[in-house]
Amino acid sequence: MDQHQDHAQHVVDQWAVVRPELDVSPVLVIGRLHRLALALTAELVKVYNAHGLGEGDFDVLATLRRTGEPYELTPTELMDQTMVTSGAVTKRLDRLEGAGLVQRRVSDGDRRSRIVVLTGTGRELIDRAAPEHFANEARLLEPLTTSERATLARLLAKLGAPLGV
Repeated sequence: MDQHQDHAQHVVDQWAVVRPELDVSPVLVIGRLHRLALALTAELVKVYNAHGLGEGDFDVLATLRRTGEPYELTPTELMDQTMVTSGAVTKRLDRLEGAGLVQRRVSDGDRRSRIVVLTGTGRELIDRAAPEHFANEARLLEPLTTSERATLARLLAKLGAPLGV
């Protein structure tokens, strides 16, 4: 296969030879989405890494920052807003707390509950990284017109809705 050939189309063409009765046309969407997600993640992570962050670290810091002052959430709220497991949130928080980017404290309202707070250092870091991140996302979307972006966003929302995405 030529490196510039569309991989998804190549897969469909191969299946057409060996199992022509199968409808493998979903590969043209799902296969492309999967490969695109991997490629996009690789590009996005470059900005995170330039700031000493991993993808999950950026996600937690950005989530806390966009909540507004006092930049705090419970671990459960973070889990819901970042769509990861509680174990993954705990691991991220351990790493970020160790780096001085977040603090965990006991809730004033419920001594059994913990609150995650963005530190001043964490806020400074996410305030430096976020503009670069959004510029990087815009760069990745440059092949699309504004209208195409809006259409793609609408179609992706429609595709993701039944999956809770």
